[in-house]
Amino acid sequence: MFERVREIICEKLGVDPSEVTMNTSFKDDLDADSLSLFELVMAFEDEFNIEIDDEQSENIETVGNVVSYLESNVDK
Repeated sequence: MFERVREIICEKLGVDPSEVTMNTSFKDDLDADSLSLFELVMAFEDEFNIEIDDEQSENIETVGNVVSYLESNVDK
């Protein structure tokens, strides 16, 4: 799960995979703005065939938050 999430982040934000860890903060470490975060959420929804509600997406601050949410909510 982490590997695919990292691929999407690198593709959308144009960052090097070495910059993306479970503890990486989207805003603080990757300088992602609200539009970038919105695009990432949409990409995660498309990739994992899931809907992430607005309240949950506002709580996503780190890569680990995304991975945990997806692992808990994606049908395996």
